[in-house]
Amino acid sequence: MKVLLTGANGQLGNCIKAICPLNYELINTDRQQLDITDNLAIEAIINKYKPDVIINSAAYTAVDRAEDEPTLANQINVIGPQNLAIVAKKYNIKLIHISTDYVFDGNQNIPYIENDVTNPINIYGKTKRDGEITVLNNYPSSIIIRTSWVFSEYGNNFVKTMLKLSKTRTELSVINDQIGNPTYAGDIALTIFDILEKNIPGGIYHYCGDQSVSWYEFAKRIFDIEQQLNSTIKKSPVNVSPILTKDYPTKACRPLYSVLDMQKINLLTGISGSDWNKALRHVIPRINL
Repeated sequence: MKVLLTGANGQLGNCIKAICPLNYELINTDRQQLDITDNLAIEAIINKYKPDVIINSAAYTAVDRAEDEPTLANQINVIGPQNLAIVAKKYNIKLIHISTDYVFDGNQNIPYIENDVTNPINIYGKTKRDGEITVLNNYPSSIIIRTSWVFSEYGNNFVKTMLKLSKTRTELSVINDQIGNPTYAGDIALTIFDILEKNIPGGIYHYCGDQSVSWYEFAKRIFDIEQQLNSTIKKSPVNVSPILTKDYPTKACRPLYSVLDMQKINLLTGISGSDWNKALRHVIPRINL
């Protein structure tokens, strides 16, 4: 099976490249090889490679910067997916598009299911929700995977930020009133190929980590596992203190609760949530700072 991958140099893209089964042929593109906001460029690459599947992992993910660059965020998160959906439908190509927990406002206190009302509270979340809508409107058989708090050994993410800060600091304050599910990008990649093998119907699916925590609890776990893995190395322990969102103002608002319910994908495919504690043991030794 031939797969066109966008965003190939991002966290998820790199993980897809790393675990791609041998019976799949990947055509890897980043924004230099394929501008997804250019529908003619998409048509050209489709006609050249004739893929069976498009995996769109390209996205504008800078949550705070998006508040200052709404037009650019909209181009990448809405216009790009729309172009892909139109071309995928035209050539009868399966489309898998990645979305986010930030389509919700966080005012709920039970895990969000796929058909819960969305109400994004920042530009990033709004553009990602608009991207979902335009993909399904143009190509209803598309598969949209909402995920959350993605980390890996690649790119920039919370795990890497915490480890980097701990190199120069012994005291860190981390938000304790935002709750979500850390998710290893490698597990998302495995899930995508599992979905392709099982040929599930189009629609929105939630896939995320198997346990919900706060950023503070996540940080504590990162340092605990780092200490376990490097028990012979003398390093000053990092003292992590909990703070509230209101004490750490950011340009973009974040949902306080964005836990995703995975029952739909689990019942349909048997896929379980990302074991992010196990993944941390894999990722931490592979992070180069």
